[in-house]
Amino acid sequence: MELFDDSIVPERARDVKQEAREFADEYIAPNAEEYYDTGEYPWEVLEAGMDAGLVAQDIGEEYGGKGFDLAQMLAMAEEFYRADAGIALTLQLASFGAEMVEDYGTEEQKEKYLRPVAENEQISGLAVSEPQTGSDLAGMTTEAEKVEGGYELTGEKYWVGNAVEADWLTVYAKTGDGEDRYSNYTLFIVETDSDGYEAEHIPEKMGMRASKQGHIVFEDCFVPEENVVGSEGGGFYALADFFNHGRVIVGGHGLGLAAAAIEEAEAFISDREAFGRTIDDFQAVQHTISDMRIGFESARALNWRACEKVANGEDAGYWAALAKTKSTEVATDCAEKGMKLHGGRSNFTDRRIARVYRDVRIPVIYEGANDIQRNLIYRQSR
Repeated sequence: MELFDDSIVPERARDVKQEAREFADEYIAPNAEEYYDTGEYPWEVLEAGMDAGLVAQDIGEEYGGKGFDLAQMLAMAEEFYRADAGIALTLQLASFGAEMVEDYGTEEQKEKYLRPVAENEQISGLAVSEPQTGSDLAGMTTEAEKVEGGYELTGEKYWVGNAVEADWLTVYAKTGDGEDRYSNYTLFIVETDSDGYEAEHIPEKMGMRASKQGHIVFEDCFVPEENVVGSEGGGFYALADFFNHGRVIVGGHGLGLAAAAIEEAEAFISDREAFGRTIDDFQAVQHTISDMRIGFESARALNWRACEKVANGEDAGYWAALAKTKSTEVATDCAEKGMKLHGGRSNFTDRRIARVYRDVRIPVIYEGANDIQRNLIYRQSR
């Protein structure tokens, strides 16, 4: 049975999903092992994705994109991550943070910064987490001090996708010290060739090696007044809304990885022989596959329901947290079971299941660790 049947996908997203599947089959899957081994940034695949019209196209048509909605982005995520998580993350990070410029920025900012990204002349990124602070959005310490004509940024950011490769970033920094800690933060557009901006790649990760994250040091990095995104003090609230949409898509990351684990497990058990028969004849093996399928179908149904809820603004934080938590943890469970079914062969680094097993450890952390998501689920269900 086809894991990613279209019946659950809104009709408007099905063509994009098919295009993403064809692209993934031609460009992502055949290059996955090589880029995992080398850990290099997959520029050639990214450029192919741009040529195919599948990168940064969530930006609106008036600024050069196709205006892909949340369902279309989720449909793409399923297909890309099924083929390879590292390359997929690179493709989807090429416009990361740009959505907030589109939602809250000025017309001048949109023309200057959004259009080149939508037209695939530039790539962007988002800088939020810090070396000592991850999920506590109201605990970040990078400061933006008001000076004549703008602000000076001082501090550090970590885990920043495209910190080295991007042309500009949306940066989250502290601008106040009021009692309402959530109103102390502001978003800025920072060009990566600015004085006082220094970035380097972080140490190599065990998974998603084709996606590059970086460590940024800001030292009196000047940002002009016109590069404030939205209003001063509005950064936390803009980011919270942005992450609601992002977490639905991260759920798609988990679904793609879970599908990859199931495909590998099912293919292996139908070929592997033990005790005079293929191992898919054993009831314990059949039950393991059944459990993988149950988890996957449950997560996918929840994820697509959450997609509709978040798109319509219905308890978005609650549904986004449900989807992200369930789908990424199902991926982890499917990868674990897939490794078990592969036996000793699961230890071979050239095996797709081993790559999936390492990759699934990452989405349970980014866009808000799953324990934080459980806090959100509880609070927003009261």
